[in-house]
Amino acid sequence: MKLLDQLVDERAEIGTAMAAVCDLAAEETRDLSDSEEANLKDLHARADKLDTRITELRDIQLANAEAATMRAAITPTQDDAEKATEVRVGEEPLTYTERSKTSFFRDLYASQFHHDVSAQGRIARHSSEMDVEYRDSSTASFAGLVVPQYLTALAEELARAGRPFANLCTQLPLPSDGMSINISRVTTGSTAAVQATENSAISEQDLDDTLLTVDIRTIAGQQDVSRQALDRGTGVDAIIMADLSGAIATALDLGCLYGDGTSGALLGLNNITGKNDVVFTSGSPTVALLYPKILDAIQQINSGRYAGPNLIIMHPRRAAWMQAAVDGNDRPLVLPVANVPQNTMGVGPAAGYGLTGLQIAGIPVVVDANIKTDTGAGSNEDSIFVVRREDMLLFESAGAPSMVRMDQTLGGQLTVKIVAFQYAAAVFGRAPAAISQVMGTGLVTPTF
Repeated sequence: MKLLDQLVDERAEIGTAMAAVCDLAAEETRDLSDSEEANLKDLHARADKLDTRITELRDIQLANAEAATMRAAITPTQDDAEKATEVRVGEEPLTYTERSKTSFFRDLYASQFHHDVSAQGRIARHSSEMDVEYRDSSTASFAGLVVPQYLTALAEELARAGRPFANLCTQLPLPSDGMSINISRVTTGSTAAVQATENSAISEQDLDDTLLTVDIRTIAGQQDVSRQALDRGTGVDAIIMADLSGAIATALDLGCLYGDGTSGALLGLNNITGKNDVVFTSGSPTVALLYPKILDAIQQINSGRYAGPNLIIMHPRRAAWMQAAVDGNDRPLVLPVANVPQNTMGVGPAAGYGLTGLQIAGIPVVVDANIKTDTGAGSNEDSIFVVRREDMLLFESAGAPSMVRMDQTLGGQLTVKIVAFQYAAAVFGRAPAAISQVMGTGLVTPTF
C-alpha cells in the first residue's frame, strides 16, 4: 500500500506539472516552445509508465482480496473473516543496495558469461525497478543497464572536478533515436512600423530561419578488472563505477566549457560563434578593475539577448581571489554573508565547490575547476563565463552513465573489460548572445 500510495502521489504531481506547462502558454497566448513540448513529451512518457505500474499493483490488490474472500468462504471463522478484510502490498527492497548479499557487477558478469539463471533473474528484476525509478525504457534498447546509484555515491573515488556547470544547464531528454538534434533559429524576423496613412502599405518582412544541427556525442570510459576481483572482491563495484562515473562527468563538463565540436567532441561555451567577448587587459590586475568587466559581460547579454543572465562560471582560484580582495580600509569587497553594509560587489561563503551561494553583482556563481588555467599568451590565464541558463540546453541519456557492458577481450588472462558510457548533446549556439566570456591578461594566476 505504501508503494502504491507513493506512485499515485507521484502521478498526481506529474499531472500538475503538465497542466502548469499548458496553463503558462495559455496565459501568455502563445504556442508551446520546443523545450516545453519536449518536457511535455517526457512527462507523458513518465505518466504512462506510472499508470501501468499503478494498474499492476491495483490488480494485485484485487487478486489478493478475491483470494482472501474465497478462503474466508471455505473456512468462515471469525479470525479468517478479519484477516480477509486486511490486504496489503508490501514494499520490497531494491535488488541492489549497499546491503545486498550479491554484487551488481558480479551478477552482470555471471549472467553474461556463465548464463547463471539466478543472476539473470536478479538483473531482469533490477531493470524493471529502474524502469519505474528513471521512467525511461530507452536503456533496454541497447542491452544496457541503469547502474545502481549507491555504486556511484558511497565509494571514495579519485577526486575529480565533476560537472558543476553541466548540472546547472537546462536538462532535456535525448530523442529516442538518431545521432543529431535539429533546432530552427529565426535569423530574419518580422518588421512593424507606424502606417503612413490610411489604406497605405504596412510594414512587411518575410520571416526566415536557419537550421541548427547539433551532433549527439558519446562520453565513455573503460576499466580492465580481474575475474578474481569480480568473483571474490568486496566493494569492487562501488570503486569501479564511482571512478568511471566521475571520469565521464568531468569529461562532459569540460566539453560543455571548451569542446570544439570536432572529432566527436561537444561544442562548448568557449567555441560558440557570436558570443560576447570581453577582454580584460592589465599588467597589475585587481578585483576593482575586474568588476566593471563582469558588468560589461552582463550588460552585453541584457542588450543582445534582451534577457538577463543568471549564472557566472569561474575557477575556484578566481573566486577565492575576488573574495580575498579588500578596499583601502582593509574591508573585504566580497563578504561571506548577506544583509551586509554598503560598498560590496558580492556576497557568499568562501568555502565550497559548485553552486555554493556566492553571488557577484547579484548573480549566482558556480565554482568549476574545469575552467582552464593555462590559456593566453603566457599559458597562465583563466576565463569567466556569464550565461543565461535557460538558453544552455543539455540533452542527456537517463541515469548517466546509463549503460554498462562487459567484454571479455582478455579471457586468456582472466581479465574482464568494463565499459560505461552515456550520450549527450550540448546546444549552446541557439542563442549566442546569451553567452559572455571575460578573458585576457588581467586573469593570470592570482596572488594572495
